[in-house]
Amino acid sequence: MVVFLIRALIFLASAALGLWIASLVVDGFTVRASGFVVAVVVFAVLQSVLTPWFLVMSRKYANALTGAVGLVSTVVALFVASLISDGLTIDGATAWVLGSLTVWIVTMLATLILPLIFLRNRGQKKDATA
Repeated sequence: MVVFLIRALIFLASAALGLWIASLVVDGFTVRASGFVVAVVVFAVLQSVLTPWFLVMSRKYANALTGAVGLVSTVVALFVASLISDGLTIDGATAWVLGSLTVWIVTMLATLILPLIFLRNRGQKKDATA
């Protein structure tokens, strides 16, 4: 259960990091402090639900699109989060493309690197106590 909570926190942190970095480097991609938490939670929940669903659908109907599942789920999650939360605004096609790519890359890297840092330390602590 603890590992599940750590992984959930890592996923939320990676979503927050992705949205924040995109807001720094992409013109037209704006994150406001007032709705940042809501935007992060909506984005993270949607992405965690949509990614497996899009993966199943792509394997079933369009196997060639399987590699783009993460990017597609990022775009859809960003779209819904921008509709639901006033903390996320994306203006213009360029902001949508570059913002989606930025968020996708940052969240992908963060969800790969952060577990190595946090869960490895947890494993080392278990080994030390055993």
